[in-house]
Amino acid sequence: MFRTSSASAAGSGGFPWRPVAVAAALLGLVTAVASTRLSGPARSAAPGRTLTVATWNMCGVEQWNCRSTGSPAAKRNALVAMASRSGARVFFLQEVCAGDLDRVRADLGASWHTEFRPYTWRGVTGRTTTVRCAGAGQGAAGVALLSAYRLSAVAPVASRQPAVGLRRGILCATVADRDVRVCTAHLSRPGDDRAHPDWELRDDQLTALATAVPRRTVYGGDLNTDPPGPRNPDSWVWPAGPYGAQRECDQASASSRSGRPTHVSGHKIDYLFTDLPRLGCSVRGTGASDHYALLLRVRTR
Repeated sequence: MFRTSSASAAGSGGFPWRPVAVAAALLGLVTAVASTRLSGPARSAAPGRTLTVATWNMCGVEQWNCRSTGSPAAKRNALVAMASRSGARVFFLQEVCAGDLDRVRADLGASWHTEFRPYTWRGVTGRTTTVRCAGAGQGAAGVALLSAYRLSAVAPVASRQPAVGLRRGILCATVADRDVRVCTAHLSRPGDDRAHPDWELRDDQLTALATAVPRRTVYGGDLNTDPPGPRNPDSWVWPAGPYGAQRECDQASASSRSGRPTHVSGHKIDYLFTDLPRLGCSVRGTGASDHYALLLRVRTR
């Protein structure tokens, strides 16, 4: 629903608190994985019965205040490391360049698969153009799924987007090998609709995301809002489902709505929700984005 927002945003790309110069903050990122085991003993699930899903806003669109967050090569190396060292088999990516996505898939091998949905910009005349990444060969900017397993039933989820301005999106697919439906999302920020800067879009977008998923799901991404609770004046944008029917990666208990920061500003804005048994949750500072990567391990059988 449309409702006047209590916050304002600057820039075009990421979270309202993304600093123009984040180099100092990035120096403080740790490259080790901070992990929380959520259920079961260490050897309670064989690899064939588990799935590790990661979400990461790569801050790959240089013109969106991302020039100081690491080179394209550093971002690609971070993805490869999460796959090879941390066992991530499905990635939800935001602010990824199509060129980088193609190169990472080539580095990981022919068994990996990708699905990509570009960001678009809708002008005041109604003309829509694709957002391009800076740099030769980088191609379009958008959200993506990167998977070690074949993806089927790939489909975008319709959600209310700015009448004028940057349009992000939601992209879903089925990991048939694990019988899991996955959805990556990048939601709007307050003020993103240039024609109606006081309109709030995240409530409609969150509802579209939460109602699009069946049972046996992992969904999330960069949702551009803090968790619901007394510290978030925009808590009303959260629908039923997240934190209830599905638990969040870093959710400690049924009543908990907290989680470790996923952005250099100290805010949690990146999420992974699932109705499958959670085995562990990790937050990784890659040193190559103003967002940390979030990794969730679930039992699938």
